Formats: sequence, C-alpha cells, structure tokens
Amino acid sequence: MLKFLVSALLASTCVQYARAIQCYECSSVNNTMCLDPTIYDKETLQKFMTLTDCGTHGNQEYFCRKIIQTILRKGHDSEVRVHRGCGWVRSRKDCYKADNEDHLETVCQCFDDGCNAANSVVAGWTILVASTTAILNKWR
Repeated sequence: MLKFLVSALLASTCVQYARAIQCYECSSVNNTMCLDPTIYDKETLQKFMTLTDCGTHGNQEYFCRKIIQTILRKGHDSEVRVHRGCGWVRSRKDCYKADNEDHLETVCQCFDDGCNAANSVVAGWTILVASTTAILNKWR
C-alpha cells in the first residue's frame, strides 16, 4: 500500500510538468503593473495581466522569464523597464546580469506557472524533492 501511495504521489507531481507552462507576459512600457505585480491582489492581476500558455519550441520546453532593464541615457535620468514572458533558451544560472553599452540587464528564469510575477525565483524542483524526501522519511 505504501509503495502505491508513494508512486501515486510522484506520478501526480510529474503531471504538472507534462503540460505547457503559463507565464505572465507584459512590458512595463505599456503596463505599469508589470513593474511589480506582487503589490496587487489576485483579482486585479487576473483582470489586467494575462497568463500565456507557452507550449514548446522544437525539443525545448518553455519556461518563464523576467528581464529588468535599466536604460541609461546621457544627460537624462535612467529608466527601469520590466519585461515578463516565455523563454526557451535556458541559462546555466537562474539569474544573470548583463552590462551593455546603453543599458544594464538582469534576466531571471523560473519553471512554475506564473512564477515570473515573483520578485525572486524559487526552484520548483527543490520543493518537490524536499517534500518527497520528507514523506519517504515519515513512512520508514
């Protein structure tokens, strides 16, 4: 019975990863909510920020991405822009910074539905492994 329960639990957690991920898709250039969606309630987010089904790109699975750009202009104040959407070319790091001639950029990737609304990136697999380990240790 225990083996069945553990197998069912593991199978049910893998089903989530078999479907397309949903990511917020927006740009603060035309939607100021995109700057920081965490300050809004769930109803407002559903109304003004859309979740997009990302799907797949060839053999690559999509993931969610958030890009924070600081646009540098000589003689003017800098401007912060945030872009959220789907990505398919993964980085080795969950977040990385790029320093370009006219802008600074922080790019973060995450792998759970709607995760690119968060201020920080949390690895979904870490939570899955920790919870599975705790359940298995409980039943030993």
